[in-house]
This record gives sequence, structure tokens and C-alpha cells, in this order.
Amino acid sequence: MLNIQNIRNDFPILSRQINGNPLIYFDNAATSQTPQVVIDAIVTYYSKYNANIHRGVHTLSQEATDAYEHARQDIQTHFNAKHAHEIILTSGTTHSINIVANGFSEFLKKGDEIIVSALEHHSNIVPWQMLCQRTGAILKVIPINLNGELIVEAFNELVSEKTKLVFVNHVSNALGTINPIEHIIKKSHNVNAAVLIDGAQACPHIKPDLQALNADFYVASAHKLCGPTGVGMLYGKEKWLNKLPPYQGGGEMIADVSFEKTTYAGLPHKFEAGTPNICGGIAFGVALNYMNTIGFETIAAYENELLNYATKQLLTIEGLKIYGTSKQKTAVISFNLKEIHPYDVGSILNQLGIAVRTGHHCAQPIMDFFEIPGTVRASFSFYNTKAEIDALVKAVKKAKTMLSI
Repeated sequence: MLNIQNIRNDFPILSRQINGNPLIYFDNAATSQTPQVVIDAIVTYYSKYNANIHRGVHTLSQEATDAYEHARQDIQTHFNAKHAHEIILTSGTTHSINIVANGFSEFLKKGDEIIVSALEHHSNIVPWQMLCQRTGAILKVIPINLNGELIVEAFNELVSEKTKLVFVNHVSNALGTINPIEHIIKKSHNVNAAVLIDGAQACPHIKPDLQALNADFYVASAHKLCGPTGVGMLYGKEKWLNKLPPYQGGGEMIADVSFEKTTYAGLPHKFEAGTPNICGGIAFGVALNYMNTIGFETIAAYENELLNYATKQLLTIEGLKIYGTSKQKTAVISFNLKEIHPYDVGSILNQLGIAVRTGHHCAQPIMDFFEIPGTVRASFSFYNTKAEIDALVKAVKKAKTMLSI
């Protein structure tokens, strides 16, 4: 059982006021808030042992290196990767996806096929379109139904011997739909296609077991997991990371350099050119450890309770429509009020101290499918409360009254 008040006390920003109202933060799908223990880790790094890593014999460098590599091990443990060197620390999910897309330029030829889903964030669409332009590969799309679910039968028909890569998000950022990734991974592997799972939206709610899932690549961002922005991870199976060429050249990713020839470092350094976000990597590990002390099963159960409560209460508002009604979803509700633009609703909610996201959520194909300009998205975390949801419902009713013609 969660002690919500104790948890809320861990997050200093939740005591803020916005426009004279207590902050109600329902934009967790974009960025979660940061607990004091993570803030303290950042302050401690810069005030106690700020130094470059892997390169110095002096004490500060050694301390920073130890903390950074310990964080990598914490991330490995959390995701149950087989090896720590299968965890590549990046600037975030987008960076991670682009590393893989760039690397596969060497392996694809004209006529090869790549499959993505209609539920993807732009970060899991555009890099593959660019890859197709470079290689002549063909992009295929798994369609969705009116519940915002992937049509699995259509995916089964798309997969063939021509399929080389499959890229699907674990959870839709726009709708909260949990995708059947176990089936997708197994079916793709039956034709020897590699699979990348975008876990950015899943990881705050679900603790994936990467060895059990058997995905070839899995990506995530710390700022969705109570960590800082500007850091994330690319998990790749050792065999694939050894095959892929480096994404960037520079310091750290080399074994030996001369003007005649350069040889590359082993994993994970092969993909970590230049000075990394050292503090961010350390804080990422601290954030995961914080969430694990609460427990992901406990988090998921509580957030599901919030989701069900919010869904029921919001649907009491006449003219409100929810997009994304899959039975398997995380704590995200995308909705619109009839004939009212989502931006206008979001602006009024902000005046009342409620932070939601409005727009297409970097998922324009989903909005085009539903023939809407965007939605109001309320996304919940384990530090939110039913009282905050009651305030949201009251505020949406007020917005409807103010904006109705």
C-alpha cells in the first residue's frame, strides 16, 4: 500500500503554485517529476567529484568513473540485460533509435522491408523513413482499429521473408495502449527479422525483463523514470552491437588511432563517443533505484486505479470523448470536448494550475486516423491522487462552460 503523502513529500516541485492554485501535474507521459534523492545525487556530483571519466588517474576521475559504471550496472540489473556492456548510455530514446537506424544502413538493400506500427511516436517513424531513403528498403505499417489497438492479424500478414527489421513501441505515448510485443517479437524472429522496442512510455509503469522478452534492441529515457533529461539507454544484444558500426567518431570510442587506421573500442564504449552526460547517467541509476524501492507492481496497481477512476469521472461529462480505449493500457487518457479545440481546453486548465499536454503528441498519424487536430492528454504517475483527478474533472467542466458556443 502506497503512502501517497510521503511519496509526494519526496518531490519538491509538487508544492508549487501555478496562477495561485496548487500545481496538479498530469503531463507525466512527457516528463515525470524528479524526487529529492535524484536532485541530491546531481548536486553531490557537481559539488564533490565532478571530473571526466575513464581517462584520469586522479581521485575525482576515478570516483566519477566508478559512480558512472555503477549506474550502468544498476540499469542492467533493473532491465535484466545479460551483460552490463549491452547497456549503451545515450542522450535519450531518440538518440538510441538513431544509433540503430544508422547502423542498419550497412545491412539493408533495395526491396528489403521494415515494419513499424501506426501507433509510433515520430522518433520511431522518421529515422526509419530516412533509412529507407538511404537504402531503398520499403516501409510497411501495422494499422490500428478504433480502440487504438494494433490489428495483429494485419501484422501477421505483413511479416515475410523480406522483413528485416520491426520497430514497435511497447506503449503508445498518445493513447496509452499496451502493445502485444511478445507476439510481435516471436513472429518477427520466425523470419529472422531484428526487433527494436521503444520502451519510453512503458518503463515508468512496467518493469521489462529484457532476457525474457528477447527483443534485439530496447530503448528508454531517464526523464520518464523520475530521472533527468538528456540521458537514456540503448539496450542491444551483444551480437547485434558487435555487428553495428559506430554511430559517431571521436574520443572514448577508439582502441587505437593513427593517420593510417583507427580501430574501435569494445562495448559499450564503441557507441559512446565524446564526454557523456556523466551526472545524468549517475542520476539515472539513482532514479531507477528510487522507483524500485516503491516497487513497480505497486506502482502499476495504483496507477491503474487512478486510470479507472479518472476514466469513469471524465465520462460523466457530456460531449467528452476518450481516444484509446484498449483494455490493456497504462495511465494515460487522451480526450476532446465536442467542437472545442484541445489547445483552448489546455489553456484554461493551466490557469487553474493543472498541467496537461495538448496537440498531436508527436504522433500525427494517430490524429489523422481519428480525423482530429489533437487531444488533451492527462497522464498520471504514482504521486498523483484521486483528489487531483476530481479537480481535473471540475476544471474540464468549467472549460466546457466557458468555451461552448
